[in-house]
Amino acid sequence: MSIYAGLDGGSTYLKAAVIDGNARVLRTGVVSTGIDNNHAADLLLHRMCEELGAGKPDYIMATGYSRKILELADDDVSEITAHACGVRVTAPKEYHPGLIVDIGGQDSKVIYLDSRYRVKNFSMNDKCAAGTGKFMEVIAQILETTIDQVGPLSLQSKAPCDINSTCVVFAQSEVISLVARKFDRRDILAGMHASMARRVVKMIKKNELSGDILMTGGGAMNIGLRRAFEDELMRDVYVADHPQFNGAIGAALLASERRR
Repeated sequence: MSIYAGLDGGSTYLKAAVIDGNARVLRTGVVSTGIDNNHAADLLLHRMCEELGAGKPDYIMATGYSRKILELADDDVSEITAHACGVRVTAPKEYHPGLIVDIGGQDSKVIYLDSRYRVKNFSMNDKCAAGTGKFMEVIAQILETTIDQVGPLSLQSKAPCDINSTCVVFAQSEVISLVARKFDRRDILAGMHASMARRVVKMIKKNELSGDILMTGGGAMNIGLRRAFEDELMRDVYVADHPQFNGAIGAALLASERRR
């Protein structure tokens, strides 16, 4: 059986996906990036192929921040291209995305697609951690909860707090102040999600919106953040299958096309 792999070397985690010749996702995996990306990639991909009872993939495509230094890869492609390609596989069949909202560990992106899932335009925030997964992790630690719980807890809010700071450092101070003033952490979390959604939505050009809106990245698994986007955009927002691995899946799909 022919298999193809995609490696997404992010700033925080290294994600991998293995697909077959029919673009079926066989395995996904993630490890901390660490200080040796190549060693982490080699161990992760070896483990995944071993679980499949397969040898080395026929072709390996890299994407993400560290794509240029992943020696295991046969070639590399930009994150924007990989994410656009990935939704061909990860978008729920009943939806046709025209906009991808990707919330990663250290950046956030909005990618506009045409009817054939080709990139028309994109905007990216990689200068500040506000509006990213790292921002959520910092706030979760302050509020003594886990990243998995921030979404469900925020949905229990009765009176969301107003968090105005657009810088993660100032927002952190603002949240600490709210805690000291005995505000309910559920209301603080709801305010945090609303603040993140406002920041990302500012990057979206409404005149370029067409088709469905699809969330990818680790942030897509946060139901509170998705609801905040729906409130801000006043539209339904859908979540990709395997959202955290959308870039890796797109890279794997491009690997299979390149090999053929």
